[in-house]
Amino acid sequence: MQTPLIEIRDLVKTYRTPAGDFTAIKSLDVDVQRGEFVAIIGKSGSGKSTFINMLTGIDRPTSGSILIDGAPIHKFSEAQMAAWRGRTLGIVFQFFQLLPTLTILENVILPMELNRLYSKAERRARAMHLLEKVEMASQANKLPAAVSGGQQQRVAIARALANDPPLIVADEPTGNLDSKTAEKIFLLFEDLVASGKTILMVTHDSDLARRASRTILVSDGEVVNEYLVRALSTLTQDQLVEVVKHVKPQVYARDTAIIQEGEVGDKFYIILDGKVDVLIGGRGGGQVAVNQLGAGNYFGEMALLGDGVRTATVKVSSAGDVKVVALDKKAFDHLVGESRLLREELSRITAERAIPLRDHTTMRIKRSTLQGQQ
Repeated sequence: MQTPLIEIRDLVKTYRTPAGDFTAIKSLDVDVQRGEFVAIIGKSGSGKSTFINMLTGIDRPTSGSILIDGAPIHKFSEAQMAAWRGRTLGIVFQFFQLLPTLTILENVILPMELNRLYSKAERRARAMHLLEKVEMASQANKLPAAVSGGQQQRVAIARALANDPPLIVADEPTGNLDSKTAEKIFLLFEDLVASGKTILMVTHDSDLARRASRTILVSDGEVVNEYLVRALSTLTQDQLVEVVKHVKPQVYARDTAIIQEGEVGDKFYIILDGKVDVLIGGRGGGQVAVNQLGAGNYFGEMALLGDGVRTATVKVSSAGDVKVVALDKKAFDHLVGESRLLREELSRITAERAIPLRDHTTMRIKRSTLQGQQ
């Protein structure tokens, strides 16, 4: 496999305060592959800003390691960090941070000058090319104050791309924009990812976060299991954090039945690691596998949404153990009641899963009927 662009291991950040030590980041382990579009979400105070500040070198970890494109930035001096940041990282801020006394063109040229990249003629040509890319070339000689907020954000993106960095970090890039303009900025990010850039975007916008290729939820200084976030991607950030507070991972050994066909269902399960087989009763009392589910999938919803009786057995695959979290019926009903998107998603999945169960049951009845006629 390709080496990740970002490798973070056992990252810890502790601040000393008059009230005592406060650990904002607790033993984070994160990999980000090249070309990923990652949304970083979390409530205020969750630790996501501290996390981003350490990725960009604005803050330093108390312990642990950060490798970006092979560079151990946790070991860099300030001079090394500045040189690395200028060539490897592009940053897009919520409030644009354009220099007000420089023209739009000059703002984009500045990073190339500071890092002594390209000749003078090349810098101007490259800046104009980038402004064309973000549809701002016609405004090149204006000052930032003469254009709209959305246009300033486009210029900020062009500036972040000036030195052709492999990684773009965008801190709430749409937080100060109207929804229409925010959509245009997001589409621009998607184009950049398609061209090979890696983007980490901090956002409070749950709708935009769902459209990224991957979502990292930070809660109380820790990264929530990504498969839990993926399984419940229709929830808001607040709802996700609330779920996390009420579940604990459970491990089931290989070949163990987690739920049994015919029993009363009282829990909804989300797979964090490993695989399970979905089985239904077959001819002669045996069981037949009709599906296999892996990390990021869930099961148990059919009984909770239906008549309360399990329609299938779910058993841990013989390949290895499985890790799950479970919501009881009360918590499940609360979530479904709170989230229209989750209700719709569960209805769709339930309908899809009912088809193979129904088809197999129909075949089993037909076989029994034919045997009875023989």
